[in-house]
Amino acid sequence: MQAYRALLDGYRRFRSTGYPDQRRRWEALATGQEPPVMIIGCCDSRVDPATIFDTLPGEMFVLRNVANLVPPYEVGGGLHGVSAALEFAVTALNVKHVIVMGHGACGGIAASLAGDLDPEQSFIPGWIAMLDDAREKVVAEAPENPQRALELEGVKTSLANLRTFPFVAEREKAGSLMLHGLHFGVADGKLWALDEQTGEFDPVTEDA
Repeated sequence: MQAYRALLDGYRRFRSTGYPDQRRRWEALATGQEPPVMIIGCCDSRVDPATIFDTLPGEMFVLRNVANLVPPYEVGGGLHGVSAALEFAVTALNVKHVIVMGHGACGGIAASLAGDLDPEQSFIPGWIAMLDDAREKVVAEAPENPQRALELEGVKTSLANLRTFPFVAEREKAGSLMLHGLHFGVADGKLWALDEQTGEFDPVTEDA
């Protein structure tokens, strides 16, 4: 109960300071949202996009899941939470940027590398299987840091899968939508951006 009570205490602080300071913003947001950016990140508790990018409510449409994965486009069968959120962001909210953000020390990535997922689990093994091809590539290349290498390859996998969605591909081709890959280092707080021309991740400068 202590952790739950701590959340309620946080809400009370928000109501006493944060909400009054941003009251007009909240009132405006109650009429609708127009975020220019969608972030697809990991549900890991250490990598909150709003904290990393220092944003206000309404500035980002955020989707978080295990290992920041995007499945390939498909219709029928199952429930498509990622696909539904993506479709809403792109076709209804008309976001201008979709960003896939991986991160250091990702548990989903570590599980893929270890290959020791519990067969009794109902959902995680099938989800992490989206990384199988990327893992095989990393293992074959035998990098010095396979964990980070697969974190980066995972971002590329999700970007490739994003482009299988017709409404994403059409808008990217028309220039009305841009896709980006990022990687955030939990230990050092550094952000790396994918250059799709070179296939390399370059550090984002800390000076504007």
